[in-house]
Amino acid sequence: MIRIALVDDHPVVRAGLRALLEGQPDFTVVGEAADSTAAARLVQATGPDVVLMDLNLGPGPGGSAVTASLRALPNPPQVLILTTYDTEADILAAIEAGATGYLLKDARPDDLFRAIRGTARGDTALAPAVAARLVRRAGSPGPLLTEREMTILELLARGSANKDMAKMLFVSEATVKSHLSHIYTKLGVETRSGAVAKAIEQRIIRP
Repeated sequence: MIRIALVDDHPVVRAGLRALLEGQPDFTVVGEAADSTAAARLVQATGPDVVLMDLNLGPGPGGSAVTASLRALPNPPQVLILTTYDTEADILAAIEAGATGYLLKDARPDDLFRAIRGTARGDTALAPAVAARLVRRAGSPGPLLTEREMTILELLARGSANKDMAKMLFVSEATVKSHLSHIYTKLGVETRSGAVAKAIEQRIIRP
């Protein structure tokens, strides 16, 4: 029996997933959580085999941060991301955090069931669109954006000033400017707005 914990901030989504999963003879849903604190309590109390994790968990830490904290536990569960986001920044952050799989919420039920069973075994499960994006990144002839550069792009998209980014990232403003220079070069742009527009167009970050 595969023990599954659901982490999603939408009650309707959790209810739908529970009903769907509990129709499978080898699945049991051990509990639900809507945020990072509840997720940590749930996992420590129930010891699930697989955590089905959304990336957007409201105002607190997102799914990638929660995944990293769960994977750092003494007996960590496998984590399968189930989200609507397919940007490069989201995918890489989740994988870096220790997620075993990454599916999109438009997946067919059979694909979800297969991914959960594979994740429970420790196999990697990726949505076709996610796998294609990773392959394109690996085969890109140009210089790749680093994780820090993608974080700065996300902050740029929110309208953060250099000094604000420096405070949030615990670096100097000069370091932020250096990262911006590298970003402009890699994306072939000259302005902050141009960098954001190009990154959204290429699905590196969310709109």
